[in-house]
Amino acid sequence: MRILVIGAGGREHAIVLALSRDPAVTALACAPGNAGTSVLAESYPVDVSDPASVTELAVGWRADLVVLGPETPLVAGVADALRAEGIACFGPSRAAARIEGSKAFAKDVMLSAGVPTAHSETVDNPAKLDAALVNFGPTWVVKDDGLAGGKGVLVTEDFDAARAHALKLLEDGHPVLLESFLDGPEASLLCLVDGSTVRPLLPAQDFKRVGDGDVGPNTGGMGAYAPLPWADEGLVDEVVRTVVQPTVDELANRGTPFSGLLYAGLALTSSGPQVVEFNCRFGDPETQAVLAMLRTPLAGLLDAVARGELAEQPELEWLPGAAVTVVLAAEGYPGRPRVDEPIGGSDGPGVLHSGTRTRPDGSVVSAGGRVLSVVGTGADLESAREEVYRRVDAVHLPGAHYRTDIAARAARGEIEMPRVADSVRNS
Repeated sequence: MRILVIGAGGREHAIVLALSRDPAVTALACAPGNAGTSVLAESYPVDVSDPASVTELAVGWRADLVVLGPETPLVAGVADALRAEGIACFGPSRAAARIEGSKAFAKDVMLSAGVPTAHSETVDNPAKLDAALVNFGPTWVVKDDGLAGGKGVLVTEDFDAARAHALKLLEDGHPVLLESFLDGPEASLLCLVDGSTVRPLLPAQDFKRVGDGDVGPNTGGMGAYAPLPWADEGLVDEVVRTVVQPTVDELANRGTPFSGLLYAGLALTSSGPQVVEFNCRFGDPETQAVLAMLRTPLAGLLDAVARGELAEQPELEWLPGAAVTVVLAAEGYPGRPRVDEPIGGSDGPGVLHSGTRTRPDGSVVSAGGRVLSVVGTGADLESAREEVYRRVDAVHLPGAHYRTDIAARAARGEIEMPRVADSVRNS
């Protein structure tokens, strides 16, 4: 099977790495790729947001399957263009990708499907903002309604800060989504979906804030771990039953069936799991941890999704233990990152590339904010943490920073599922 992966981040490196180990894959390419993927796959320049450019590459390269990694090409309709050319594609249509591309659309789908989520209100006019803000708080959740790379959300107890963030979004022409704050630990569940059948992957937890102890601004993600030792045994089944399957069914009923990876970002509240956000693709950095634990060959799964044959696949198999991902970020991130810095140890074990490029002399340098994702595995979270931070210590990037507390609280047993009353769980 000839597989073309579209994207250039750590998520795509993790996907390419898993595919490279699958004997069913006879040829592998990643476009545009990065310094890490180029070691495992052919690299080609491409504008990932241009359906015509991606389709031309897929046709010329004779791809049997195209895997769309980031949200940008999905929201731009690249999957539709590929399917119009008869090329199998892992990734939802432009219409279905609105589940991530428009938070207001996602809220409407959840309301129709009866999916539990926070109360919300969309504001598209500064004159209406103050009246809307008083309906929320004292913790305000202010979101960019469109794509923002994980950095368009502000959670604050400061009314003035919430108002200022919302006004900035509105001034930039972006509608604002205000939400009620949800308590409880957060979790991510990535699910393979072929339009009707849902197959969940391991649950994970990611870390959005830039600093230890969840301080500082939101980022695209500073680390993750999987699975969740503190989660109830039936959590995944409950989320599929109450969140993912109803959403998939509602999208199908609307004539926009979802095929690809549906990511449910959840708050595990005292009223049960509630949706914080949906993504229309593999999450980053959760994917790096989750795929490190997957024993089932990946190519057949992605191909089955693309062809609507997921129900025919056997149950997924997982390695025992746990995986932890730590993101190594450039100086200045999540603001303007410092780039073109030489990286030492970028070819070390467990090192996945995100924002990197290769110079003509063969050296690897930084080329983005989140530069590397480092993955460690172990018999449990504590041993996986020890492994990942040993690997981080072996990487050298001037001015880089990373969180030192990824999965620490979970490893110490400090996270608990909130108790949910039987009357709520059975409703």
